[in-house]
Amino acid sequence: MNIGVVGVGRLGICFALLLERAGHQVLGCDIRANYVAGLNRKQIVTNEPQVADMLAASTNFQATTDTRQVIKDNDIVYIMVATPSLADGSYDVSAVWRVVEDVKECDFDLTGKVLVVGCTTNPGDCAQIQAELADQGVKVLYNPEFIAQGSIVRDLQQADMVLIGGNDQAVMDQYAQLYTDIQTTTPQIHTMSLTAAEIVKIGVNCFLTTKISYANTLGQVLIRSGLEDDIERALAAVGADTRVGNKYLKFGFGFGGPCLPRDNRSFGHYADKLGLKFNLGAVIDGFNREHADFLLKYFVEANHDRLPFYMETISYKKNTDIFEESQQYRLCQDLLAAGYTVYVEPNALTPVAISDGLATQYPDQVKFVSLQQIQEPVFRVEF
Repeated sequence: MNIGVVGVGRLGICFALLLERAGHQVLGCDIRANYVAGLNRKQIVTNEPQVADMLAASTNFQATTDTRQVIKDNDIVYIMVATPSLADGSYDVSAVWRVVEDVKECDFDLTGKVLVVGCTTNPGDCAQIQAELADQGVKVLYNPEFIAQGSIVRDLQQADMVLIGGNDQAVMDQYAQLYTDIQTTTPQIHTMSLTAAEIVKIGVNCFLTTKISYANTLGQVLIRSGLEDDIERALAAVGADTRVGNKYLKFGFGFGGPCLPRDNRSFGHYADKLGLKFNLGAVIDGFNREHADFLLKYFVEANHDRLPFYMETISYKKNTDIFEESQQYRLCQDLLAAGYTVYVEPNALTPVAISDGLATQYPDQVKFVSLQQIQEPVFRVEF
């Protein structure tokens, strides 16, 4: 099958190369000409495991900057462009609509083509897109991915759930077969209407923020009860109940990164539009910020000898270069502001702007040195 992927960034390139490896002819599209040229030379700079090797081994993948070529040459066109958050918590889907406008302006027959929106959108966006393209015979699906940075390929291959929204069950069933091609586990397909799928996507991540915050709440209560040593056992017991489950049920840093905080706020924004007050989301968001304050006090109190602190990572998640809403980075900054010395494990993934910024602001306090090279006792920040 001929498949196009518009937006071959962090997620898009992983999805495209998995489809290629499964035997499909894949044409990727991106607005960055230099990046596209590099892809066609089988060159990519990425921190995602497996991607460089998959690109080097590919035989049926090419890239272009021409969106209309992708639309013309492919049966299925997948949109994986950026949808940044707006101030009110909703998503800016202007990049998605630019692709839709390209589709609308095509002067060739589009009957039977499937446009799959894979990036996060606001509930109702995809239904509006389908209404715009119905006269041209284009079917619109919504198929977001549930992945984490640093493990995108693995998460696509072993997805717990594949979510597909659409108005035509036969088209959804046909499209779902792609996941049989790329997954190493049996795909668990869930189909529903476009808007229901958009709500489920952000709703899943809202539940995860709640679960993470619950684990941190229970951990805080145990610490203040003098029962810190029981945190792991207590949460394991709670998670042993199959109604709860152990995933995302650990005490530690609060949620961060490019997905969970944004989806939590987006869900609240959509609920407000319906005349509902999503108070839980606002409370969880507030608790997550307060938890960062709790952790600062927790580590400072535990460091009885006022030793320098050592942090293995300050990105929101180990082995990523993403610092968006990172509680680890915030803790590092808070400790430095409180006058402590902080050793940070050197990591090639840390953006120069982050490391240089800290070194400039705290030249005598922050040190990017591996643990083995530190010559003095340190207090390790770990859970």
